[in-house]
Amino acid sequence: MSDTLPYGTGDASYQAAGGIDGLRRLVDDFYRLMDERPEAAALRALHPVSLSASRDKLACFLSGWLGGPRLFAEKYGSISIPSFHAQWPIDEALAESWLSCMAGAIALQNYEPAFADYLLAQLRVPAQRAVQASQNRHKSGNPT
Repeated sequence: MSDTLPYGTGDASYQAAGGIDGLRRLVDDFYRLMDERPEAAALRALHPVSLSASRDKLACFLSGWLGGPRLFAEKYGSISIPSFHAQWPIDEALAESWLSCMAGAIALQNYEPAFADYLLAQLRVPAQRAVQASQNRHKSGNPT
């Protein structure tokens, strides 16, 4: 019998990702892939020229989201991923581009295959919520 909690319980996912150092490696690989992949150009264009703040914010967010320290809230305050991302016209293609870069970054980590699959499946949820919130805002013609 294993002492390891199932992913999504306590800080099991945070630990499986390698803690904050592992998450920073994941995020660095994610943004590197986003920079390198021509098919991610539209996604990259939504980001600032310097990705240093984006890197820190994503790593801090993932820390709390995966059951670790709530670094994003401590450093930046609370955030609603769908509401924040609704300011941009995010469609399924952009969400898939984001998920593709994330899948590539996950594949570069030394994660257990079960955790890699779990993490990518979980990341689909906020990606889809961002698409829905963006579509709701932009279809209504309400830019705020």
